[in-house]
Amino acid sequence: MKAAVVVFPGSNCDRDLAVAFEQAGFDVSMVWHKDASLPDGIDIVGVPGGFSYGDYLRCGAIAAQSPICKAVVNHTERGGYAFGVCNGFQILTETGVLPGALLRNAGLKYICRTVALKVETGSSAFTEGYEVGSVIDIPIAHHDGNYFADDSTLAELRDQDRIAFTYVDNPNGSCADIAGILSSNRRVLGMMPHPERAADDGHGGTDGVALFRALAGVLTPA
Repeated sequence: MKAAVVVFPGSNCDRDLAVAFEQAGFDVSMVWHKDASLPDGIDIVGVPGGFSYGDYLRCGAIAAQSPICKAVVNHTERGGYAFGVCNGFQILTETGVLPGALLRNAGLKYICRTVALKVETGSSAFTEGYEVGSVIDIPIAHHDGNYFADDSTLAELRDQDRIAFTYVDNPNGSCADIAGILSSNRRVLGMMPHPERAADDGHGGTDGVALFRALAGVLTPA
């Protein structure tokens, strides 16, 4: 299994994401934002959290125009898997890979704490390791995590069972308490919370481990 983790100027969770993939058994390549292509044979692309390009303009808007993002979009259009965390989620919405947008938190303050998430679907490679309806504890760290989509998009996400996680106690004002969503083919997940920061006993919690292990189980060659 091969994973690529994209690195932008300002990424600060790239190594955390790479380690979480590695602990689940992936061979990980770090890919620079100016690269025009992904390594051969990549099974999943990780777009990490942080503050790409200092969050100037809009969070993720500049990163979305980088050469590597064109390759990431092409990868997803071919049916490849991708996983965007926090700023990575913002980037995936800016590229159009995922619908909606991430706005300034409703309280206008940066939030950094562990929150409770409800698992809304088990029908994806990312979530099948969890029981639907279960509650997991995952850290958040964002200033612009308020997920917004119009009513028709929200209805589509609900009707197609594409809401992956919701907040038990909404910290940022996100529509429908959404913490993470899936693409229409269910092979791309974007979420604001950081499961890679809950993937080791030293983190104070390991509720993120099941996500990476589930991915490894699905993507392991037959």
